[in-house]
Amino acid sequence: MDSFMATVNGIRMHYRRAGEGPPVVLLHGWPQTSYCWHKVFGALAETYTVIAPDLRGYGLTDKPRHGYDKRTMATDVSELVRQLGFERVSVVGHDRGGRVAHRWALDRPDEVARLAVLDIIPTREMWRRLDAGAAGAYWHWLFHLQPDLPELLAGHNIAAYLGYFFERWTYQRQGLDAAPVYIEAFSAPGALRAGFDDYRASFPDDAAHDDASAGEKLAMPVLALWGQAGLLGTLPTLDIWRDHAADARGVEVAECGHFVAEEQPAVVVEELRRFLR
Repeated sequence: MDSFMATVNGIRMHYRRAGEGPPVVLLHGWPQTSYCWHKVFGALAETYTVIAPDLRGYGLTDKPRHGYDKRTMATDVSELVRQLGFERVSVVGHDRGGRVAHRWALDRPDEVARLAVLDIIPTREMWRRLDAGAAGAYWHWLFHLQPDLPELLAGHNIAAYLGYFFERWTYQRQGLDAAPVYIEAFSAPGALRAGFDDYRASFPDDAAHDDASAGEKLAMPVLALWGQAGLLGTLPTLDIWRDHAADARGVEVAECGHFVAEEQPAVVVEELRRFLR
């Protein structure tokens, strides 16, 4: 996969691209970059034009002090694909990238032909279910909302902090072989802060946008994939997405944690090929 830069929505955005055919956009989550798709990128590029950007604040993309609400982050990617000559794309989003993808599909349904979300449920639904069990699993959401403190504490040992999640959130731990790539990316100036700003945008901006969209159902086909060994394996994940989409299907990926595309890439490729056809 080749690497490029583009200027979109006032920032420089890094993205990877390969293949020919209908366009598919892959959006990564935290604490990762577009490299998280390296095990599925080549297989998908045999049939599709695959575009995987580093989201605002991540990887080699600019890390401004603002614009981390999911509406702005979705606009970044929308402008990128339009600049590349595509008006309508399929979108696959994991983790925070899935939240950007969901907002993109809500705000610009004419641009998103199909939406696949990996190991997430809609943000409003996650906050609604924040009982003791969910809070214990998602404590980092609340921690990352705090001003300055996450940078202060995590910045002393970035490898150990990120390594905690890479160990706790995986089932196939040997599958997450790119951890050094992500640790290096989050060691760059501004990178930790920008990743936490992604979470800090939850209130008030993302919450206000989500509340305004309450009751809206996505019209495009939606595929949900989630790891059986993660938190979503304990939730009615497909039923939740069916409340938010007119046409939702889902697959629980066995022997898999949160990092689905790296832990079980063959399953992800198979399910995405079936869905994107």
